[in-house]
Amino acid sequence: MSQEQPNNPLHGLKLEVILTRLVDHYGWDELYDLIRINCFGSNPSIKSSLKFLRKTQWARDKVEALYIETFVRHTNPWQ
Repeated sequence: MSQEQPNNPLHGLKLEVILTRLVDHYGWDELYDLIRINCFGSNPSIKSSLKFLRKTQWARDKVEALYIETFVRHTNPWQ
């Protein structure tokens, strides 16, 4: 059973999509500068970063916040 979340800009987005868009937009080096997570700075890959982010809520929160700041707030003037 799926619940609608009209106020959640990340609803329906998979973590892999969020991370891939951020890497495509910023690149690993700048992403590491913005969010100091070792998996972004030391031999980074989508697979290893996803593994870490799925286990570490504070890191996932930072990635999701950066995604919202980068892609949602800049495209929606009402937020």
